[in-house]
Amino acid sequence: MVPRAQFNLLPDIKQTGVKLERSRRLLTSGVLLVSLISAAIFVLLLLTVYGIQKKQLSDADKSITSYSQQLANTENLDRILTVQNQLATLSGLHQNKHAVSRIFAYMPDITPSNVSLSNLSLDLAANTIQIDGTADSQKSVNTFVDTLKFTTYSLGSDDGGQKAFPSVVLSSFGIGEGKASFSVNVTFNPILFSSNAVDSSGANVTPKLSVPKQTSNRSALDDPLFTGQGGGQ
Repeated sequence: MVPRAQFNLLPDIKQTGVKLERSRRLLTSGVLLVSLISAAIFVLLLLTVYGIQKKQLSDADKSITSYSQQLANTENLDRILTVQNQLATLSGLHQNKHAVSRIFAYMPDITPSNVSLSNLSLDLAANTIQIDGTADSQKSVNTFVDTLKFTTYSLGSDDGGQKAFPSVVLSSFGIGEGKASFSVNVTFNPILFSSNAVDSSGANVTPKLSVPKQTSNRSALDDPLFTGQGGGQ
C-alpha cells in the first residue's frame, strides 16, 4: 500500500477561526446544559416547598379545628375567660391604685391645733377634698385656708415648690356660740395619693409636704377673710 501524504492547505488564521468556533459551540452547549439543570432544580424545589407548605397549612387547619372543638366543648368557658381577663388586669390595677391612707398623715400636718375637723370627703376621681370643721375664731379658719394654699410637696431629695393644693375655696363660713364653722373645697395634686410617684432618679417615693410656718400676712395681721366680719371671736 502506497503511503499517503496529507497536507493542511488551510492557512493559520483559518485554523484559529475554526478552533474558536468549536470552543464557542462547546461553551454554548455547556451554558445551555447548566441552565437546564438549574431550571430543573428550581422547579423541583418549588414543587417540594409548595407540597410541604400545603401539607403544613392542612395540618394547621386540622389543629385549629380540633382545638376549636375542644374549646367549644369546655364547660363554663365564658366564665374562665372572664376570670383570666380580670387576673390580667390585676397588676395594672395594683400599680394604679391610690394610697388613700396618706390622708391620715397629711391632715395633722396641715391642720392648726385650734381647728377641729368634723367631716372630710375625698374624691379621687375629681382630685378634690371637701373639709368641714370648726375653729375657735375666724383667724384660725383663715390660717387653715392659707396653710392649704401655700403648702408644697417634694419627691425624695428633689427640690419642692410644687403646690400640693392648687385650688382652695372657703365655700361656707359661720360664727356662733363662741366658735366658727366652715367648709372648704380643695383641689389636690394627684401625685399626693399616687402609688407610682418617683423622684428624679426613678425611685418610688412618698410625696412629702412642706407646710409654711407663717402662712400669710392676712392671717398674721388678723385681716378678715370676708368683708364686714370681725377678726378673732
